[in-house]
Formats: sequence, structure tokens, C-alpha cells
Amino acid sequence: MPYIAALLQELRLYLRLQQCDDDLAADARAAGCECGGKLHSARYRRKPRGGPTGIGEGYDRRWSFCCAEEGCRRRVTPPSVRFLGRKFYLGAVVVVLGALRQTASMMRLASVRRYVGVSLRTLRRWAAWWQTDFAESHFWRAAQGLLPPPAPTAATLPAALLATFNGDEEARLVSALRFVAPITTASAKGGAAF
Repeated sequence: MPYIAALLQELRLYLRLQQCDDDLAADARAAGCECGGKLHSARYRRKPRGGPTGIGEGYDRRWSFCCAEEGCRRRVTPPSVRFLGRKFYLGAVVVVLGALRQTASMMRLASVRRYVGVSLRTLRRWAAWWQTDFAESHFWRAAQGLLPPPAPTAATLPAALLATFNGDEEARLVSALRFVAPITTASAKGGAAF
């Protein structure tokens, strides 16, 4: 998995993830509000950590919408492949470092951690999140049935989840982020914000 760590430095990856989020947002906006009202943009600021310099101005905003109907004003926040729920670090960073923690040498992991700026304490917190909060979530219990057997176990997440998908490491990372995207918002059907 050596190339996957290098992906975190590739601006191309983040532009691809931005396009995925733009597509998810366009779908949500086109669907409109449950009340039938039109959705207006209500994006909110994020301070994403872990990406390369020059990631772009658009990366500091999360797509969200607000119903224009008086009396409704319901907020609709589409799933995201860039942001993993409320985590400060970008989703790609949380997945890649979580996988590297399971598969890479300590020296390699330390090198990637320094580049991204993630403390060992944060990395341990992410490992606990993957193995408890995520693995015990309603989403994971339902979604793991969609994966080819054998489904990843809590102890093998997220490395085994990445290995489930086909393609090169960038394609597998994007697929894994798309797969877990429903957990990034409470307003997505079947999703639960973490």
C-alpha cells in the first residue's frame, strides 16, 4: 500500500473528490425538499486539515441547502466524500492513515503522520472510531451485506474496506469514500452523522 500514502499529496485526488461532492449536491438540489419546496444554497464553512497546499478555496465549504418554503426551512445536507462527518481532517486522510496504521511499518506511518500533521493520539482515536462507532453503526451493519464476502471485520477496518474495491489505489479510495458517504450526514436516507 505504499502508493496510497502518496495519494494524500496529489491535488488530482482532491479535485476528483470535489467533483463527486458537487455531483452529490446537484442530485440533492434537483430532488428538492420533502415538502416539495425549492432548495437554496446554505453552504457552511469547514476548516479541513491534512490536504496538500493549494487545495483550493472551495474545499473550505461543505454543501448544504435550505428549503425556500416559508414554514418549512428544512436543511438538506447531501452526503460527502471529502468530509467524514464532523471530523476535522479530510475523509481521505482518515481512511488512508487508518489503513496505514494496520499495514505499514511504524517508520512509514510516522513519515505520513508528520506530512499530514496528525498526532499519534488522534490516530488512536480514529482507530477506536473505525472499530467501535463505525463498526457498530446501523449503517455498517446494513451496508456490509452489500460487499462481497468475506466482509471486513471491525478489527480490519478501514484497510480491508479499501481492499474490497477494484481498481488502482486512487479508484479504491474514492470507491471506499463513496461507500461510506451516507454516514456523513443525518439528512441522507439511511445516514447517521458521526
